[in-house]
Amino acid sequence: MPAFTRQNANENPMQTTRPPFRSRGHLISTDHNLATMAGLRILEQGGNAADAGVAAGLCLNVVVPESANFGGVAPIMFGPGNGKPVETISGLGRWPQAASIQHFMEHHNGDMPEGLPRTVTPAAPDAWLSALARWGTMTFEEVVQPALELARDGRPVDERFHKALQGPSFRTYATTASTFLPAGEPVPVGQLFPQPDLANTFQRMIDAECHQAGPRTKGIRAARDLIYKGEIAREIAEFHQQQDSLLTYEDLANFTVLVEAPETIRYRDLEVNSCGPWCQGPSLLMALNVLEGLELRAMGHNSGDYLHVLLETLKLVFADREAYFGDPGFVNVPMQGLLHAEYANMRRQRIDPHQAVPSMPPCGDPWLFEPDKQSASAREASSGNSSADGKLPWESDTTYLCVVDRQGNAFSATPSDGVGGAAVVPGLGFPISHRGTQSWLDPDHASSLMPGKRPRLTPNPALALRDGRPYMPFGCPGGDAQVQGMLQVFLNIVEFGMDPQSAIEAPRVITHSFPNSFWPHITREGVVTVETRIAEEARSTLRDRGHLLEEDGEWSGWVSRVCAITVDSESGILTGGADPRTTAYAAGW
Repeated sequence: MPAFTRQNANENPMQTTRPPFRSRGHLISTDHNLATMAGLRILEQGGNAADAGVAAGLCLNVVVPESANFGGVAPIMFGPGNGKPVETISGLGRWPQAASIQHFMEHHNGDMPEGLPRTVTPAAPDAWLSALARWGTMTFEEVVQPALELARDGRPVDERFHKALQGPSFRTYATTASTFLPAGEPVPVGQLFPQPDLANTFQRMIDAECHQAGPRTKGIRAARDLIYKGEIAREIAEFHQQQDSLLTYEDLANFTVLVEAPETIRYRDLEVNSCGPWCQGPSLLMALNVLEGLELRAMGHNSGDYLHVLLETLKLVFADREAYFGDPGFVNVPMQGLLHAEYANMRRQRIDPHQAVPSMPPCGDPWLFEPDKQSASAREASSGNSSADGKLPWESDTTYLCVVDRQGNAFSATPSDGVGGAAVVPGLGFPISHRGTQSWLDPDHASSLMPGKRPRLTPNPALALRDGRPYMPFGCPGGDAQVQGMLQVFLNIVEFGMDPQSAIEAPRVITHSFPNSFWPHITREGVVTVETRIAEEARSTLRDRGHLLEEDGEWSGWVSRVCAITVDSESGILTGGADPRTTAYAAGW
């Protein structure tokens, strides 16, 4: 069991934080201890990884609403323990049909204001319920019980939640302030904080499920339809039509998440899976393709040489993300070319082992490796808005959870969209996704805003397989730092032989040399956030090669906060890790 939870990532840490958590039965690791215990409770009741994952995800929507809310996003991956194919659920909303670049030019002077103007359809409810119906064994009433109890009876306010409530974004909308600041100020640490409107929403969904005769899946569908086609959908639409939002009832009624095959590569003896290019997930796979051709172990863990090639690889990968990633329903993404081994070889040749590229490099031409051999379409990827001086806010309002059950099934999900800056729908207890912030108002950009199009999402769960069966679900919060943190933890485990907890606790670096995924998409050329536990010799090497180091203490809250579980295929022992940079917790039996 983890020894303690660090509430302030900038405090001096203890010499040793947590041992890895090992289990022979089932194991769960999430961004918050209460969500972890909720998932463990469902596992002990006989639920599988999907049941427990949905239960934990719903609890995260209750206990860390500043990071993920029930009306937000929730991309999900599921790997069956019997060797059947991995599947993904998109868990990402779409722009309303009335949305357009022209609308923002005419009504907002080419800006994308925070809050309601950025509203897209809520995807998390459909994602949770679709995952439960497709892969789970329990009813919605059963898996929502822990979240319902926490919302109805209250949860003790911890330092993380209390600090979030002090931010000005919780006062942007009156409905949000009245929900989360009922007395006008943050509820003190240690006091109970109930969410009665959210509890009532859960109860209404339970009632819809219970009134639907027939098999389990029909009841779950009835609970889902209440949100998208029933009374709750009309309440959402009515509120948004009264506000500065383009969302309509028709947008809700016509929405559905997609169940898709993952994007996949081989890395040594592992198969690594991500969601599609509607999120940034494939950039993790592209980085692994490039790095597999280098002698990483010989360079030494977190040496100057190692960190330099890691950072330069990430710049190359994000240049291609900037040029090509977008909703595949609207953009022809050259995914086969981007993941091709020969393309990785070409990109690897651009790394100068002795000098950092001062800004994001040009994108490559993956069309060369596409079956239809389209004419070269590579272009100089835009560097986004001009590089900014000083430290900019780094969006990281996301959570993560992973579960492995006794049958070897693995669940990996990255719910997101905090309530700060968003308008809670009266009587429901949650706002609707403002993920439109990850679109561009440039019509030539792959992730440009279009009616019905999905923004390019930063949350991206991952799942590695060995011999066709789940080996490691992993992921994290952290905006554009997510892929970077996940990559370093993965390499710590696979290349340097660390257990998940040690791999997660090892110090990390994060580059900012690309347009940030959040509006207004600022680039910070050459800037690298670095934890000072990395040796001074390595930091000096990075400076000498042109990296602009921004040292953020021994433990930084900006280098992402990773959770992971590994499965020993011979012994069946599960080993979990949870990031002490936040309230994450791993537990099992």
